[in-house]
Amino acid sequence: MAISRPEKISERKTYQEYEYHEKKEPSRRTEICSSDSSFILTGRNPIREAIKNHRDLEKLLVQRGDLSGSALEIVQKAKEMGVMVQVVDKSRLDDIAPHHQGLIAYASAYQYATLEDILRVSEERKEPPFLLLLDGITDPHNLGAIIRTAECSGVHGIIVPQHRSVGLTPSAVKASAGAVEYIPVARVTNLNRTIEQLQKKNIWVYAMTMKGEDYEEVAFEGGTALVIGAEGEGISKLSEEKCDMAVRLPMMGHINSLNASVAAGIIMYKVMSYRQKSGIRG
Repeated sequence: MAISRPEKISERKTYQEYEYHEKKEPSRRTEICSSDSSFILTGRNPIREAIKNHRDLEKLLVQRGDLSGSALEIVQKAKEMGVMVQVVDKSRLDDIAPHHQGLIAYASAYQYATLEDILRVSEERKEPPFLLLLDGITDPHNLGAIIRTAECSGVHGIIVPQHRSVGLTPSAVKASAGAVEYIPVARVTNLNRTIEQLQKKNIWVYAMTMKGEDYEEVAFEGGTALVIGAEGEGISKLSEEKCDMAVRLPMMGHINSLNASVAAGIIMYKVMSYRQKSGIRG
């Protein structure tokens, strides 16, 4: 039986009102967001209004030095919302955008969902949850490619951590080729706590590692959550320990790791295939 695509989770609001397009000039900075199309909010009033209206922000850059008045209030509110705050030199802010008033925020290019939103998708489809947890993926193009493959392979939602991971930046959204419109992406402050929450809901959590069960030998039955780490570094040790099982992709060449989005695609389609054979998706 064919499963129709879910509707958008909610109406997505843009940041047109406060958007500042960064100039394409050589720069010494290194940002998570793309250099040519980031949504940058400059000045205290725009950032305050964005926070007041619960706009999703990727990070807040704060000028080094004493904070007082409205700047201190903005930073405190941002921290309460779980926004990553970085203290930087004034020269770095000057290099990004003029008239920054000591604060620059990177706005998400798309609205985040919640874990409850994701689980609701599986309930509406009457399917066991099929989730993807990303640990340490910092390349926006990898994230976008993973989102695209996840949407095509029946994943109900993707979970990314708040820190040390790329989020829904313009580059990631663009690389998803429109898939972000149909699959929810949630951002959590603690990936390990999220793993525990999923396990309490009878969802098996599988860590993709270099050592573990051959993925061809694993029966992905019931609720399934795959944890994908960054190439090279892999999944954090604590996260791996919390997972129910370690799963590996066999390697026959001299290189011992795959691109994160490629590895994720292989295992996602393996789970999709198993679920189709089990009658979960038609």
